[in-house]
Amino acid sequence: MKICCIGAGYVGGPTMAMIAKQCPEIPVHVVDLNQARIDAWNSDQLPIYEPGLHEVVMEARGRNLTFSTQVDAAIEEADMVFISVNTPTKTYGIGAGRAANLEFVEKCARQIARCSSGHKIVVEKSTLPVRTAQAVKRILSSEATNLTFDVLSNPEFLAEGTAVEDLLDPDRVLIGGESQQAIDALCDVYAKWIPRERILTTNLWSSELSKLTANAFLAQRVSSINAISALCEATGADVDEVARAIGTDSRIGPKFLKSSIGFGGSCFQKDILNLVYLCEHFGLPEVAAYWEQVVIMNDHQKQRFSERIVKTMFNTVSDKKIGIWGFAFKKDTNDTRESAAIYICRDLLRERARLTIYDPRVPVEQIRAELTYACTDSNGQISDADRHMIENNIEVVDDCYAAADQAHAIAVLTEWDEFKELDFQRVHDTMLRPAFLFDGRNLLDRESMESIGFEVHAIGKSSQKPRAED
Repeated sequence: MKICCIGAGYVGGPTMAMIAKQCPEIPVHVVDLNQARIDAWNSDQLPIYEPGLHEVVMEARGRNLTFSTQVDAAIEEADMVFISVNTPTKTYGIGAGRAANLEFVEKCARQIARCSSGHKIVVEKSTLPVRTAQAVKRILSSEATNLTFDVLSNPEFLAEGTAVEDLLDPDRVLIGGESQQAIDALCDVYAKWIPRERILTTNLWSSELSKLTANAFLAQRVSSINAISALCEATGADVDEVARAIGTDSRIGPKFLKSSIGFGGSCFQKDILNLVYLCEHFGLPEVAAYWEQVVIMNDHQKQRFSERIVKTMFNTVSDKKIGIWGFAFKKDTNDTRESAAIYICRDLLRERARLTIYDPRVPVEQIRAELTYACTDSNGQISDADRHMIENNIEVVDDCYAAADQAHAIAVLTEWDEFKELDFQRVHDTMLRPAFLFDGRNLLDRESMESIGFEVHAIGKSSQKPRAED
């Protein structure tokens, strides 16, 4: 058995590294056309930050784990080829803003057909809409002359920040396919370290839909508690107390009930919009509208937080310094895709704020690139005003203290653990008064912050302190 994975991103890289670690007898070759990304995988500075990933890669790299740009050769030598390329939401044409762009998947299928002979097992690892496997099969059938193949769906259920832990001890591994022999071959790989009872098998379509559905349900819970957070702020209830109360109900459970500025990352929004498009395509407009509301609520939560900052700071943040703590979409990752911080920073820049940004894992080039993209319209154009603000009103600094120095306010946008360990008296002493603290992750102890002198505004918590009844 030889394995090839096309795509060295957040899914392909860690997944193949874990397979190589746990299956030292299986050669695993990860290929990507991005030379800089491959160079990073072959260095001590990996392109992806995940706790524990460096150790996994170092153990297997040079033994049975290889990273290169030799795509054709890797496909030709492999018995099993994983497709793990990007499937972004379309920005043009039919389904723009909703449907998945399958351009890279189709190109992979054609390349596999062109470079292969004998029998290949082709594994969909990218998140794909239902019945994509049918398209892959048609391409392989029409393009290949001396190739037989089986197509499997093996969606990933990794959470960034805990990807290594999720790979090592997953809730389940899902494999969908039509050939029992091909299913068994992939099961045998995972069974090297995962109990057989956690390896679930389905038909192809159920496997593809299960991935979209899992992310839709998780995102729905986040948007649901965020909707309640707005009501909590209006009524004086505490969203954390509400979440704790309902989370003890065994029918509901406590997970994904942490209110915040909203979900981010590459999967939730993309997969829900894909689900919306599929429902519309199959003539289910009411179902499509139901799931689209999850995304609408998420966008509203980010907008609400930005507006709260402006209104609280006397209805203007023009020429005011705001320290931004965190830019990644969640802690323990350097991934900024669809991070709520991007859109909050964009909105504040458009209000003419001066932003001083600190994130322990996200470099300045990535921050500026994300904000530039967020300000770009559907025609790929950015206004002179937005460009000016990105060039002149952003400073990226090396620690939280620099971000807070002489700031009118601090906005906590990522829940990095290090933010809880700071000397907050020192932070407060360097800020202008009143020292506003906007906690978008409910990360910090409000009473402690207020005792120091901060004016604290947190998600799902009223800014007005409750008064005792006479």
